[in-house]
Amino acid sequence: MNLTHTDEQGRASMVDVSGKPAQTREAVAMGFISLQSDTLDLIRQNGLKKGDVLAVARIAGIQAAKQTQLLIPLCHQIPLSKVAVDFELQASGIQITATTKTIAQTGVEMEALTAVSLAALTIYDMCKAVDKSMVIQDVRLISKTKI
Repeated sequence: MNLTHTDEQGRASMVDVSGKPAQTREAVAMGFISLQSDTLDLIRQNGLKKGDVLAVARIAGIQAAKQTQLLIPLCHQIPLSKVAVDFELQASGIQITATTKTIAQTGVEMEALTAVSLAALTIYDMCKAVDKSMVIQDVRLISKTKI
């Protein structure tokens, strides 16, 4: 198997995408953070001292997607035309979904995964004083498409 981020000598290398056409690309990633039911109730009621957990986590996810090239060394800087971070409160936690879109020469899956990860970490940070059993899990790419 050939890895795309290594050169002929096996050294880390940024992929040259200059020969690829710019295309509309979209990616969707998901993750889950398990929380106690009391913590979920506090989130629903906006009852945590740090503020509106989901609003802050949404902004953190969007901001993180926009900074992916600074966080993951070999990612290209790409112009994002859309970053959406959504939450679904479930009985045992919160499902996080991030959708990213661009017109570029490379995909946006790392941006979607970064958005989900940082949104989950923000929820964790905002709830850690009241819930010591939180677990971030199942962060994964759902789809990536060229349109």
